[in-house]
Amino acid sequence: MRILMVSDVYFPRVNGVSTSIETFRRALAASGVEVRLVVPRYGDEAAEPGVLRVAGRSLPGDPEDRLVGWRAMHRAVAEAAQDCDLIHIQTPFVAHYAGLKAARQLNLPVLATYHTLFEEYLQHYAPWLPAGWLQRQARAFSRRQCNALDAVVVPSTAMRQRLTDYGVSVPLHVLPTGIPLSRFAAGQGGAFRYRHGIPARRPVALFVGRVAHEKNIGFLLEAMVHARRRCPEVLLVVAGEGPAMPALKAQVGALGLHAAVHFLGYLDRSRELPDCYAAADIFVFASRTETQGLVLLEAMAAGLPVLALAAMGTVDILAPGRGALAAADDSQAFGEQLGDVLNTPALWRRLRGEAPAYAGEWSDAAMAGRLAALYGSLAGRRAGLTAAAPAVGEA
Repeated sequence: MRILMVSDVYFPRVNGVSTSIETFRRALAASGVEVRLVVPRYGDEAAEPGVLRVAGRSLPGDPEDRLVGWRAMHRAVAEAAQDCDLIHIQTPFVAHYAGLKAARQLNLPVLATYHTLFEEYLQHYAPWLPAGWLQRQARAFSRRQCNALDAVVVPSTAMRQRLTDYGVSVPLHVLPTGIPLSRFAAGQGGAFRYRHGIPARRPVALFVGRVAHEKNIGFLLEAMVHARRRCPEVLLVVAGEGPAMPALKAQVGALGLHAAVHFLGYLDRSRELPDCYAAADIFVFASRTETQGLVLLEAMAAGLPVLALAAMGTVDILAPGRGALAAADDSQAFGEQLGDVLNTPALWRRLRGEAPAYAGEWSDAAMAGRLAALYGSLAGRRAGLTAAAPAVGEA
């Protein structure tokens, strides 16, 4: 089976969508699925088999992303889809309309993965508009797009419920992105600490992700004030880059946390990130808008206990209480719980022992097998409908 994935974002732009595409693309090959990509060109990316890059331009105020040309994307998708069995859309912008048009013209099944809860994000990037109006527009936009498809993949049960509440009526399939376990299981934590000047025995709480306002990193900084009262030497390490960095650095100064917070910037996923996970003692996460919380599973695959807010997509991961603890949505309570875990060796060791086994249940191979089965079901259903339809001229 040959699948065309279409997206407005892909590496070298690092985010959850790019990671999901790459993870599934690699793992689907073992299930007999060949994945072809149509994605933006960011610069001078080397040619890669099965990847077609479409030129675009930078977005004002967002140099990390690209707005691909409408006609160029439509043309590229139509050409790439000619010998494919199904089109899988990954983003709701130009890629959505190009993928949908090509699928309908070629009579191919088309589905999308709903990665991002836009109603929660827009208020951070258009604060001058009424929040209620923005939410209504985002919900109507998502409902129209989803109902034009044959199916939608969602990464969590909370997201399925949210789309159902929007009025999405097409089948919704809960299918998280899996974790390439081996990538995160062999990090060199001691070497990482040495390179970054972190004492070998200092307790380290780690956040990994885009440094953006919707990630709620400011909550973690507030929590650190209270965590230090329980565990004075704790260090918060923030690995990532993004538009909230200046505000967060100013907040660190205002809270007097210069010696307790270390911003690392972007880390290479294949080389540096596994070492970073291995160097930490606990992973902390406070986003209320995550559709899955992939980094929680990455951390647990590396043997790292997790303390996080249970909201949206993280609920599915945190609910069993294996290798992870759900924290109260209050910065003081969160910080005190963080300090207590670091001060309770028996609890910390139990969580650390549970984490890798639990992460193993979310492997990339298992999730790719489920996605391949969904592809086969949609393609088979479309083939059956086509065969059952009367030919032109028949009654």
